[in-house]
Amino acid sequence: MALPRITSPHATGSNRTQRVMLLVMGAALPGLAALTWQYGAGTLINLCWASLVALSVEALMLRLRQRPVTFFVTDGSALVTAMLLALALPPYSPWWLTLVAVSFAIAFGKQLYGGLGQNPFNPAMIGYVVVLISFPVEMTSWPAPHAVGVMDGLRQILGIGNLPDAWAQATALDVMKLNNSLTVEELWRHPAFGHFGGIGSEVVNLAFLAGGLFLLHKRLFTWHAPVGMLGALAIMSFLFWNGSGSNSNGSPLFHLLSGATMLGAFFIVTDPVSSATSQLGRLVFGAGVGVLVYIIRAWGGFPDGVAFAVLLMNLAAPTIDYYTRPRTYGHDKAGRGMKMGD
Repeated sequence: MALPRITSPHATGSNRTQRVMLLVMGAALPGLAALTWQYGAGTLINLCWASLVALSVEALMLRLRQRPVTFFVTDGSALVTAMLLALALPPYSPWWLTLVAVSFAIAFGKQLYGGLGQNPFNPAMIGYVVVLISFPVEMTSWPAPHAVGVMDGLRQILGIGNLPDAWAQATALDVMKLNNSLTVEELWRHPAFGHFGGIGSEVVNLAFLAGGLFLLHKRLFTWHAPVGMLGALAIMSFLFWNGSGSNSNGSPLFHLLSGATMLGAFFIVTDPVSSATSQLGRLVFGAGVGVLVYIIRAWGGFPDGVAFAVLLMNLAAPTIDYYTRPRTYGHDKAGRGMKMGD
């Protein structure tokens, strides 16, 4: 009599990691399209160069670590890191700036910790912060919408020509932070402002919001971290709004539709590796990011604080997990087994 076939409970299907990464990249396409519409082909060029650098550095590090190169390179995680950095860096960034950011993200933010799943910090945010601190002028040179042509942008990227002095302008967050004399109504006449937020960032943030809602619909993550971040940022900005006075830090809608708010809320704080793990923990993690983003924007030394806020909360994630993880039946709060009669 033939014995019944016993199958493993760990049967594998298609590469789920690759599928998740493809969905994330697909969800970021509306934001990429909005950036391209506002600023030209600069972000697309950043993306192509960043992807090439990410795959090359990933392959080199895997070979040095004697890990299977093809298997890990094709999981898509390096391309997601490259895409997040390409979306976060200013369009038409110098080629070496993208090279440094992506190389640090892959090598120091990911591979030196053991690769995907082992990194305590978000790799893209590590790369971003390194270049932001090291090259603040280049990192704050955002072009005015519809102001740079493809050939002029390529010359800027390659460093073989100078663009006109007026090609870059301060962002709305920069102008709001540095203002100490104009009312909000007077400030809104500045070309950096749109209807509710930055002139270009309004559409870009709404595009990332649409992509994030798509990922939420696909259940790639729960609502806790994004709602925690956006809710905390909205509450903080409401509490310290101060109306239209010259010392106003901006309305809740201004902060939600400016800078990298929606990119951070749906594509950064939802990282399952460097964030908290429980649902309550994710809510606390996201709320911490939102509070820190506002503090840095209003009183810190940088106009946008998403990257710094995420890295600081990455440090706090283990502690958040310790105090928010669900209690397992039969164990005390510290995770120790309980005896009968306890």
